[in-house]
Amino acid sequence: MNKYTKNLNRIEFVVTNGCSGHCKHCSQGDHNDKIEHIDTDVAVRLIEDVCRNYSISSLMTFGGEPLLYPETVCKIHKTAYNCNIPTRELITNGYFSKAESRIKEVAYELKISGVTKILLSVDAFHQETIPIEPVEYFAGCIIENGIYTEVHPAWLVSKDADNPYNVKTKELLNIFENMGIEVSSGNVIIPTGNAKKYFSEFYDDSNEIKSPYEQNPYDITAISINHNGDILDYNVYKNNIVDILNSYSPNK
Repeated sequence: MNKYTKNLNRIEFVVTNGCSGHCKHCSQGDHNDKIEHIDTDVAVRLIEDVCRNYSISSLMTFGGEPLLYPETVCKIHKTAYNCNIPTRELITNGYFSKAESRIKEVAYELKISGVTKILLSVDAFHQETIPIEPVEYFAGCIIENGIYTEVHPAWLVSKDADNPYNVKTKELLNIFENMGIEVSSGNVIIPTGNAKKYFSEFYDDSNEIKSPYEQNPYDITAISINHNGDILDYNVYKNNIVDILNSYSPNK
């Protein structure tokens, strides 16, 4: 086994680059590119292939807004369940439909697909362009279906920083805390993409903020497959995932 990937234990899918919001803090920028999403069959085979060769303990789907393609999300999580991956997480802003019947349907499908945890992105940035009402309704449907859920906010500079965005975020979090939903530690916005464009005044250029998601290239413990199939300078539409993992070298 490749010494650089032997400790792999996590799979992540960027399901789509499309999004229902247009957040100023988004690290992906304005989402002006052609909207794409991961091929469902390719994602399913990838999970099965990786699990035959590695001991995977967690899987996550996110985006963009992954629930713009709920059938793909559910098939990914159902495959993860069938492959005995114990932790199966979804990050969503909760806004993929205005129709209550559709929202309720998707929440139920997430339950039967085996999602174990939902991180709901709610904060001042998302709610500038995303109405809170359908997100609240979705949260209620998740609770009814018994899926463990946390609100996962984004903080500007730090959780304790005193700025108008953090104040608004804390007001919004009260809505979900009153529903009995816990609030995660969230994440601190990294000044890249839209965030660099709109919030550079809040950051000290001399104090570099490193992404908490960066990993040691000599010890790959998680792989993230982009919506277009890109991963580790390869592409899963062109190469088998096991071949990619066996070929990977940080020195290439």
